[in-house]
Amino acid sequence: MSAEAAGPFAGPSNLAGMRVLVTGAASGTGRAFAKLAAASGAHVGLLDLNGDGLAETEAQLVGAGKRVCAEVDLTDWPAVETAVEACLGTLGGVDAVCNIAGWGKPGRFWEQDYAYWRKVVDMNLWSALHVIRATVDVLREQRSGSIVNVASDAGRVGSKGETVYAAAKGGVIALTKSLARELAASQVRVNCVCPGPTLTPMLESEMTTNPRLTEKLIAAVPMKRVGLPEDQANAIAFFASPASAYITGQILSVSGGLTMVG
Repeated sequence: MSAEAAGPFAGPSNLAGMRVLVTGAASGTGRAFAKLAAASGAHVGLLDLNGDGLAETEAQLVGAGKRVCAEVDLTDWPAVETAVEACLGTLGGVDAVCNIAGWGKPGRFWEQDYAYWRKVVDMNLWSALHVIRATVDVLREQRSGSIVNVASDAGRVGSKGETVYAAAKGGVIALTKSLARELAASQVRVNCVCPGPTLTPMLESEMTTNPRLTEKLIAAVPMKRVGLPEDQANAIAFFASPASAYITGQILSVSGGLTMVG
């Protein structure tokens, strides 16, 4: 089933019958979206380096759709190519590619070493490039489908203590806009979700070392709470589904109003 087969009035975020790839599925937003997609009736392919986390995610899925897990280093192109091919073989193709995997930790730019920089860029930008390259020919040939990238509001407006992370996420935003232009004639949509502060394992780890962080974040967010992985998952589902069939090249901030940018 193609991403647009259900028609323009398919209902909000209807993923039923769609074949969906999810990176970063072992935890956080990736897990939340995988659960949402499966419960909506999608067939899901789950990719992550954390095999134990993938198994936990798979155990939490409900729904009658197919599912397949691939324990893979998303920064390794040959490994991604092989894993994606295997997932598409099980699912029978792909309708939505959701690049959710990402990583970073706060610190002053001049105190972070080169190995950290490389890991952050590899995890946040190269992983998305790899998965898109492994799937784009299929999407172009079938002339339908959706690519959803997850960046960060750090990439839109900058973030103190996250300079390299913000640079990598800014690359994801530019990738989204440019690729959307290239693929529009093929009826393949490319959009981007930019989370604000969200209660993922990455943020939870930061809060352990800085107990006042939650208080500061809540004070800064107009809606007076940090985001949940489910908040981000709903936005990803909208872009993945036929509900956004005439939307491409868009960058959506999901931040409780923290970054109201045009």
